[in-house]
Amino acid sequence: MTRAWILPVLLVVCGSLVATTLVVRGFPGAAVPLLLMFVLLAGLNSPLVFPRSIGAVEAQRRSAVDGRPIVYWRPGCKYCLRIRLGRSAHRLHWVNIWRDPAGATEVRAANNGDETVPTVVVAGRPHVNPDPEWVRAQLSPST
Repeated sequence: MTRAWILPVLLVVCGSLVATTLVVRGFPGAAVPLLLMFVLLAGLNSPLVFPRSIGAVEAQRRSAVDGRPIVYWRPGCKYCLRIRLGRSAHRLHWVNIWRDPAGATEVRAANNGDETVPTVVVAGRPHVNPDPEWVRAQLSPST
């Protein structure tokens, strides 16, 4: 859990330090937008941006029942942000590989030992960093 928050916390701390330095040097007008930018980046890279993750075993079980794709992801991955899919995101099963060792194992098995994300599994077949439009097309209208 804590590993997922390292990047967002570092972004807020760095932004705070830079903003404080700017205020001390007499540039408070520049400090505010800069701090807001760092906080926004922290939010985008936090676990809060993605739908609630479940374990790999549970995701596989649910996918076998409902046919929905599984997305293996990790916080801080800009490609995972791209595949988030807005409102369609809840129609996928999300597995955070930093929180679930079984998920990390699945991703390594699909990527020759690398933890390359997003890895999307559709009908038991992994796809590495697929186009978001392709992922949307994999979602059946009934899900």
